[in-house]
Amino acid sequence: MSLSGSDVDFISQVVRARSAIVLDRSKEYLIESRLVALARERGDASMSDLVRALRANPTGPVRDQVVEAMTTNETSFFRDGHPFMALSNEILPDLLVQRGRERALNIWCAACSSGQEPYTIAMLIQELIGADPSWRIRLLATDIDNKMLARTREGVYTQFEINRGLPAPLLVRYFARHGMNYQVDPRLRKMIETRFLNLAEPLPPMGQMDIVFLRNVLIYFDVDTKRSILQQVKKAMRPDGYLFLGGAETTMNVDDGWERQNIGRAAVYRPR
Repeated sequence: MSLSGSDVDFISQVVRARSAIVLDRSKEYLIESRLVALARERGDASMSDLVRALRANPTGPVRDQVVEAMTTNETSFFRDGHPFMALSNEILPDLLVQRGRERALNIWCAACSSGQEPYTIAMLIQELIGADPSWRIRLLATDIDNKMLARTREGVYTQFEINRGLPAPLLVRYFARHGMNYQVDPRLRKMIETRFLNLAEPLPPMGQMDIVFLRNVLIYFDVDTKRSILQQVKKAMRPDGYLFLGGAETTMNVDDGWERQNIGRAAVYRPR
């Protein structure tokens, strides 16, 4: 059973109020397909029952389930390649020198989804510094979807997920086979700190970040929300930090507080 136009508008309003994600009528098919799956998971007889439950309590737990269903959890190891080449070949080696006296690095992966991005970064750091106990590495992984945060903490991936970008030598070094799946080595799991975080709300205290990955997130927001997020991220970064955005994202015409810099074939943004 299809949703009515008023139901689509109501769901869009609820999702936007909670997460700032913009869903217009052109996303009607997406909304219906994801709510069908959620209704089945909840045991509702139909989407209509799910929508009635949401209307009865539009700020309760059903709202959070709907918002989680609307988030796009597309990710993979070493996704898009070039940002991680820049990170491994230039940015991390440079920061390891610059932070050599304090021997601490703070890295934030916003909208981490199921964790492939923070674990990719953790592997690159391990490849560079090994198990050197004198370094304090903080890798903060945040998301609005608690299920994705749980997956990140668990660090278990299917063969299909492993095949999407993970080099065989790193699979051997950092993963253990468990039945049909693979689990990340405990030394990497200990590097990752997970936290629920809604980018559309004021950021909580989180320390000054050396590197921020905010990739393929801004595309879901309107310009005002993008600007607000970028301004908050800048306040959470060190003056010489690095911001990574998605390939289709830019700070241009949104927030002039950033300077674009090309490193190899990757674009990074530095606070002005």
